[in-house]
Amino acid sequence: MSVIWWPSPAKLNLFLHITGRLDNGYHQLQTLFQMLDVGDELAFDVNDNGQITMATSLPGVADDDNLIIRAARLLASYTGCQKGAVIRLNKQLPMGGGIGGGSSNAATTLVALNHLWQCGLSNNELAQLGLQLGADVPVFVHGETVFASGVGEQFTPAGHTEQYYLVVNPGVHVSTPAVFGEPDLPRNTPVIDFQDYSFDLTTNDCQQIVTNRHPEVAKLLQWLLQFAPSRMTGTGACVFATFSNRSEALAVQAKLPAHWRGFVAKGVAQSPLKIQLHEVNAVPDRT
Repeated sequence: MSVIWWPSPAKLNLFLHITGRLDNGYHQLQTLFQMLDVGDELAFDVNDNGQITMATSLPGVADDDNLIIRAARLLASYTGCQKGAVIRLNKQLPMGGGIGGGSSNAATTLVALNHLWQCGLSNNELAQLGLQLGADVPVFVHGETVFASGVGEQFTPAGHTEQYYLVVNPGVHVSTPAVFGEPDLPRNTPVIDFQDYSFDLTTNDCQQIVTNRHPEVAKLLQWLLQFAPSRMTGTGACVFATFSNRSEALAVQAKLPAHWRGFVAKGVAQSPLKIQLHEVNAVPDRT
């Protein structure tokens, strides 16, 4: 039987405004989650012995701390499912880059195992479950390009414009808790009406903090701005440049200095994970 690989796509925060802070310490924000057609892949070999393991551990990450394992165990515990799985990961996305690698892995695990284990949870139930693992997990469960508000869990459909992105990793690790704990972080950016969204009229409120702490991110951003509108995604460290066609993005990628690694991706309205779920649900089970 051929292996089914489930997509675990990357995302970009095309902008990130921090509009307030709640009493519990969480930050209120507005952002545009742009789904990409590039990402990691996961495969699940389901078993009946209840054991949930990685086929190969992620370097530097204990299995018990891996969001993939945590997501699978959370789903099993929540639903009472007695099945297990050996999980394989084809890792392509940089860790700690602000493009959703770990959160996307967790979401793909929830969506795929909900299907393979026949748990029967709705997308909204999976998203609520995923929120226990990270604020970005629900957007990957829903699998659509959306405006988000609240702490990142309230979604509004976004109009889709076909764009291509050169996403570049400067090779530094940025701590998200450290960024959000920074006293100088803007926390009172005015709320915008999503209908009035324009890339030129928005910012990433975390960008100045990160570029001050990490000169390599600042250097990368300045380099990309020579060629196209560019911005840091999320809390970093990855930076993206925006293009209207793939060939322009590939041309700039070819000029990247050797110490920076990048990839070109297309922005999509629906994530590859959502498309795959539709496809597998449309195929009759012949087992």
